Amino acid sequence: MNSTANKIYRHEFIVPSASVDGNGHVNNVEYVKWMQDVAVMHSDSVGCTRATQEAGATWVARSHRIEYLRPAFAGDQLVVLTWVCNFRKVRSARRYKFLRTTDDAVLAEGETDWVFVDSKTGRPRSIPESVSSVFKLIPEKLEP
Repeated sequence: MNSTANKIYRHEFIVPSASVDGNGHVNNVEYVKWMQDVAVMHSDSVGCTRATQEAGATWVARSHRIEYLRPAFAGDQLVVLTWVCNFRKVRSARRYKFLRTTDDAVLAEGETDWVFVDSKTGRPRSIPESVSSVFKLIPEKLEP
């Protein structure tokens, strides 16, 4: 088994027709929404959401970067892979890869910079070990 397999979250879905824009393919905004959705699913699955709430905090997306490589269309079955690649004092970076299952084409790759924020003050705060320890980081050389 690949040593990174348990560190990467995988989510499969079929592109709904509502995600398609006037150009006949998936609107770019949908990818950003999917990035946020899959980040939350991954966080929930490893206990980060619970640990974050217990710490009296939340995560806020500071920035998104995405590179669109090929279009997706309604009815396409996609796989989104996501993983946490680093933690810094108050921030963490997460990466994403979108693939079409029928031909394994990479459709997009992206990254989100997240900030750990105190729920009461709204100010960034240090990420406690109880939160960061739920993720196993993937070094860049082992990324999918």
